[in-house]
Amino acid sequence: MIAIVDDDAAVLNSLARLLQTRSFAAKTYQSGRKFLDSLSDGKPDCLILDLQMPEMTGFEVQEHLVSRGIRIPTVIISARDDTEARERCRSAGALVYLPKPLDVSALIAAVHKAGSSESRNH
Repeated sequence: MIAIVDDDAAVLNSLARLLQTRSFAAKTYQSGRKFLDSLSDGKPDCLILDLQMPEMTGFEVQEHLVSRGIRIPTVIISARDDTEARERCRSAGALVYLPKPLDVSALIAAVHKAGSSESRNH
């Protein structure tokens, strides 16, 4: 199961549809808080996380997960592609950082990489 967290409903819907056409199960969340609240039901195999969101940024979601020892292979997506944000995400454990607009093949490859990473962690 892949969790997608983005405050833009159009992005959530298009990513969920894309992943479902590739036989992935996807669940969408319009905020970091809603995603974190859902973890009591179990954690996803992969997280696609937008950085720039109101209320709780993608950085804050990552920090929350790390501080609680929750490891989820994470693909960061962002409209801003800057070196500092990329490095901050990687040092917090993100596997891949992809700029928007997303390259579909890069996203699918990142999800496969996350799946491989998750299977090695079990």
